[in-house]
Amino acid sequence: MLRRLSGYLVLALSLAACVTINIYFPAAAAEEAARTIVRDVLNEGGDATPGGPQPAEPATPEDPQSRLDARPSVWVVGLETVISAIIPPVQAAPPNIAIDSPAIRGLRAAMADRQADLAPYYLSGALGFTHTGSVAVRDLKLVPLPERNKVKKLVADENGDRQALYAEIARANGHPEWTEQIRQIFAKVWVEEAPKGYWHQDAQGGWQQK
Repeated sequence: MLRRLSGYLVLALSLAACVTINIYFPAAAAEEAARTIVRDVLNEGGDATPGGPQPAEPATPEDPQSRLDARPSVWVVGLETVISAIIPPVQAAPPNIAIDSPAIRGLRAAMADRQADLAPYYLSGALGFTHTGSVAVRDLKLVPLPERNKVKKLVADENGDRQALYAEIARANGHPEWTEQIRQIFAKVWVEEAPKGYWHQDAQGGWQQK
């Protein structure tokens, strides 16, 4: 027991020595935020969408002896108290990505309003989602000649809002340097949440249909 306690103390001291103000990019939280926005923009929200809430597994009876065996010893409880005192609480705070600012709300609304105009061109294959998180003209010949200038403007406006959204999310979270990582996550989520029939690029830039 003393040897185990010594090991725990060494680990605790090592962790304390390594504690620095190290703000890492919260990829999981960023993906969750991206999925919320993309579903809203594409009108794909709801429990039936990929990544929605899953049914809980039925609870299994608990063995009383297992509960006793699982109780932490007094030494471990005391050690956890020491570690909590050594390591600043901020290190244990769950990562989060803020997506509720006036600028973000405005961009989301503009993109959602634009989808009714873009959707027919996505479905026809004229437009598609790129592997860089933007929209591209895949085949202009699929757009009637009188509509081509309109489609080009829709694409330009959509890409402008998407790039502004990625940068604004990074800025709203106090880390403008996260813009590129946020863009990469959105690029993946746009494809994953796209309705069946939409076209998108693979990692090499080749086009394929969902």
